[in-house]
Amino acid sequence: MPMAESHPWDVSPAEARAIQSDLAGRVDLRDAISLDDIEIVAGIDSAYVKTDRQTMACAAVVAMTFPALEVIETAVAWEPVVFPYVPGLLSFREGPAVLAAWGKLRTAPDVVLLDGQGHAHPRRFGLASHIGVLIGRPTIGCAKSRLIGEFAEPERVFGAHTPLVHRAEVVGAAVRTRPRHKPLFVSPGHKVSIETAVAIALACCRDGAFMPEPTRLAHETVTRERRQAIAALGQT
Repeated sequence: MPMAESHPWDVSPAEARAIQSDLAGRVDLRDAISLDDIEIVAGIDSAYVKTDRQTMACAAVVAMTFPALEVIETAVAWEPVVFPYVPGLLSFREGPAVLAAWGKLRTAPDVVLLDGQGHAHPRRFGLASHIGVLIGRPTIGCAKSRLIGEFAEPERVFGAHTPLVHRAEVVGAAVRTRPRHKPLFVSPGHKVSIETAVAIALACCRDGAFMPEPTRLAHETVTRERRQAIAALGQT
């Protein structure tokens, strides 16, 4: 799939923050799609393998029919990590591999769910927002843990959700996808509102799983790829 935007990735943290600031101004949190319009949904996740010489990032994109959630296509890519670990700049470590996998995808998803933050980010530009702007498609962040903000515990029933608030702004939602589990933190990435992001994430949940099916399968894919890579390197 083609990208709408691009920029250098091998930059300094200061340059990365400047890129974030510029691209954050292009984020649109208005709905470009409704739940009823979705025919294809995709999930994205990443994993890392450290060798003696460098750290490699693996990303997987899993495209699925909607609402049946049957797998259409899976694309995987490995890229060297060129950016150090800096809080708030995770997308500069994962971005190149994610976009390489996206570039291999032949299917055109209507919306993309990423295992990470979107608007729920200190500078309102997490991985889901960053990738959304670059690919020019609706994206949603589905994070397993909270990065910022405060929230009230949602009821312990599927679909219950409460606002995630940071600096007096609602930046996402704490969503109960599994009654006896901690909430999933859902935030809009690009071209989608908080309400629609929550509705799509819930519509993608299956069989009591914590994560929506597209990101769950993407996670399984990169986990398998990582294990195979580690085995090939003779690591434990």
